[in-house]
Amino acid sequence: MKSRLTIATIFAGGLLAAAPALATDSAMPPALQTQGTVSYVSGGIGEDQSDAFKRAAAEYPLELLFARQATPRDEYLADVRVTICDRAGNPVLETISAGPFLLANLPAGKYSIDAEYNGERKHQSVDIHNGKHRRAVFVWPTRDEPAAPVVGSTQ
Repeated sequence: MKSRLTIATIFAGGLLAAAPALATDSAMPPALQTQGTVSYVSGGIGEDQSDAFKRAAAEYPLELLFARQATPRDEYLADVRVTICDRAGNPVLETISAGPFLLANLPAGKYSIDAEYNGERKHQSVDIHNGKHRRAVFVWPTRDEPAAPVVGSTQ
């Protein structure tokens, strides 16, 4: 029981520390979501919110970024279906991103990430270590057919 309390205290402290970085004068911070033991926030639509996510990212063990190749620069994406599974293959997070960023509080361990956009799936594996930040970027090629919402530029 003591270890659960300690983990919960550390976990809550990390969320509180990141909250000011997500708040901006002109953009409301997205709501923190929880699934099982994983809390996460996604969004980043608009310059203010995008900047807030970039500032807050280091406070989370995992940062995901979703983009599509475009000229003259890549474009941010929203509505990406995300599944994160633990080492045993059990889903710990299943969601659809509300914007190009997804920041997640995950305990240390090995994870498999599947991200699906416009019917095309990308996969990456990550190792999360206590006190360390990991960033995974998912980039889809440009397609000729109409695409799901594009929400800005990555540069």
